[in-house]
Amino acid sequence: MNFDTYNYRYPSRRSVVYGTKGMVCTSQTLAAQAGLDVLKKGGNAVDAIIATASCLTVLEPCSNGLGSDAFALYWNAKTKKLYGINGSGYAPAKLTVEAVQSQFNNGDVQEQSKNGTMKCEPGKMPKRGWGSMTVPGAVSTWAELHKRFGRKSFESLFDAAITCAEEGYPVSPLVAYEWALADDVYKDYKTQTEFKPLYDTFFANGAPQSGEIVKLPHHGRALREIAKTNGESFYRGAIADAIDAFSTETGGFIQKEDLANYRAEWVEPIRTKYHGYEVCEIPPNGQGIVALMALNILEQLDMEQGHHDDADTIHKQLEAMKLAFTDGKTYVADPKYMKQMTVAHLLSGEYAASRVQEIGTTASSPKAIDPLSGGTVYLCAADSEGNMISFIQSNYMGFGSGIVLPGYGVAFNNRASDFSLNLAADNYLVPGKKPYHTIIPGFLMKQGEAVGPFGVMGAYMQPQGHVQVLMNMLHFGMNPQEALDAPRWQWTGDKYIEIEPGFGESIAQALIAKGHDVNIQPDFISFGRGQIIVRDENGVLMGATEPRADGCVASW
Repeated sequence: MNFDTYNYRYPSRRSVVYGTKGMVCTSQTLAAQAGLDVLKKGGNAVDAIIATASCLTVLEPCSNGLGSDAFALYWNAKTKKLYGINGSGYAPAKLTVEAVQSQFNNGDVQEQSKNGTMKCEPGKMPKRGWGSMTVPGAVSTWAELHKRFGRKSFESLFDAAITCAEEGYPVSPLVAYEWALADDVYKDYKTQTEFKPLYDTFFANGAPQSGEIVKLPHHGRALREIAKTNGESFYRGAIADAIDAFSTETGGFIQKEDLANYRAEWVEPIRTKYHGYEVCEIPPNGQGIVALMALNILEQLDMEQGHHDDADTIHKQLEAMKLAFTDGKTYVADPKYMKQMTVAHLLSGEYAASRVQEIGTTASSPKAIDPLSGGTVYLCAADSEGNMISFIQSNYMGFGSGIVLPGYGVAFNNRASDFSLNLAADNYLVPGKKPYHTIIPGFLMKQGEAVGPFGVMGAYMQPQGHVQVLMNMLHFGMNPQEALDAPRWQWTGDKYIEIEPGFGESIAQALIAKGHDVNIQPDFISFGRGQIIVRDENGVLMGATEPRADGCVASW
């Protein structure tokens, strides 16, 4: 029988999922089960998240890969402390503004690659190819997390991912849809030498259909090498040598030295108090601070009488989000290069008080942001000891740079495309610098105790999703599954907003009356995809998964 597994005629209802001994939530059923299997074999939350994350590079390659970046927030129940790790990469030593301008024709409409032409926006970083890539950080993030907190052997955590890669797996519906979209995006590059491995690896027979079996044997080879060397091969071994050789051969910027010098960085989480809870995020260069800034502004508004399906509530949320985004895009960068504004000031009550004065009864027009939706996976896990982890990894735009390492199937990110070529910008391209980064794991606490991990992936939708999901639970009394199910809005620049059909025509008209330019968007992909785990005082875990993804809560 030939079923349509993407468009569904009737609404579905998902219930929250309970457990006590362990839980894994993510966008792929097979990946969640891999993490749960590790928990059942005596692993902890960190072990489970590595098993799940490695599986996702195989099962959802159009969103993340071995060449991804990653961030995590880890609650250690023994030390009663929340730890942060920043696994974003920096610009290679050879990736200078002068090199970009020289190789890519000074930002003219056509980028000039070594083997052909690629579309480009004038005066901006390239979105594809070697010039769009930073040093990948995901594998190092796995290794550093495991070195500090893991329990099972590192190599054993990759068994499920290797099996999926080498023996094959049936492609899930949403991944099949996004894979087909990616085929359309990258088709203009297929004749160029540096992009040939992308097509050999992921499009040899075109984009796969939903339910079709896919095998990625080269990816399996890379996973085996990473597993047996605790990730060292990727940065200081055989895989690093292969990356260096392919980069040199095809006009790339990254070299062995860039990889050898890289390690994911432990950081102190940033946080703000909101509605009796403490919301925690990764500090810049990530954009988690944007969600906290918006919440600080909203905390100063009268939101107590509002509810989710209320135009005035949505208007206030949107206006606070616009202000936070405008300042975030202007001032947030690699913290070593933030010259104009400090993190402390952006999170201060003084800042929120000054910005809240600008929110009126009609829509404002702050500086626009790039509404581009991205390729990212979010996952979280909890174990029976009370340890919990919020984890996110991403290639950024679909298959990222479009560069894939031949023989190993490693698809590389295109995070360097978010650097600025404006010398006055804090986010200006500098070798060894990390770009403004969209992926953000979240964590909720109360009175010094962990409540649980949460996240909503999707480029610039992410802080908007964090704000909405949190307000759904903390203000509007929704359980975690309802909080993810509820219709979402997103600001896409100027006065333009998109809302999901679930809000209804009356809400759309009320927002139009307030000056918003409203588009009711039936395609749910751009509204992000999230996961949530909440742990109560009795140790009971409550999990929720995104209805806009092929998600699963695996519990024990």
